[in-house]
Amino acid sequence: MSDDRLIVALDVADALAGLELANKLGDAVSFYKIGLGMLTGGGLALANELKAEHGKRIFLDMKLFDISATVEAAVRGLAQFDLDFLTVHGDPHVVRAAQEGKGGKDLRILAVTILTSLNRDDLDSGLMKPGKVQDLVLERAENAFAAGADGVIASPQEAALIRSLPAAAGKLIVTPGVRPAGSPLGDQKRVTTPAEAIAGGADHIVVGRPVWNAPDPQKAASDILASLPAR
Repeated sequence: MSDDRLIVALDVADALAGLELANKLGDAVSFYKIGLGMLTGGGLALANELKAEHGKRIFLDMKLFDISATVEAAVRGLAQFDLDFLTVHGDPHVVRAAQEGKGGKDLRILAVTILTSLNRDDLDSGLMKPGKVQDLVLERAENAFAAGADGVIASPQEAALIRSLPAAAGKLIVTPGVRPAGSPLGDQKRVTTPAEAIAGGADHIVVGRPVWNAPDPQKAASDILASLPAR
């Protein structure tokens, strides 16, 4: 099985397209992210198939946010599936509810700090409190860890800062917003290369379009893995 530090985002049309891509990638990739965009296209069924029949690890990127009772109920339902990571928004009440909902299941609850597609102008438009984006990410990470999060989602530009927090000891840092050198940024605004993200303290990097838009997705994934620092 390949290096699981690379998580490939299956942000494609539906489960059939996702399975086709996974088959193309074969043993080059062992960890996949399935998000909201595929939820109505058979995403949960694909997650179960990749896990049970292909032995892959699964990151379910739902970014749950609601009142505590609703989050707890949603996570309790999702925890019945043998999945690895689940995202919720990093608000402490959401994190605590998610931990209650998962019960004794070995499902890692990852708290979203600030989306990698957002910058300070976006936060101003959303009426978020003043301050540098990095400072807000650190504050949200600390609050999420205190609420019991197993890890956080943050941009690779903030990975080293989060890793330096005492509260981050033993916690996971997963970084989207990763682009191989020369790749288009798309809608991402706070990015680094895969190697820089891992060197900065990320445990896992999430890459989508640079893999599945490549002429040879398997080679693209293998090249990313080859660029990572040794464990």
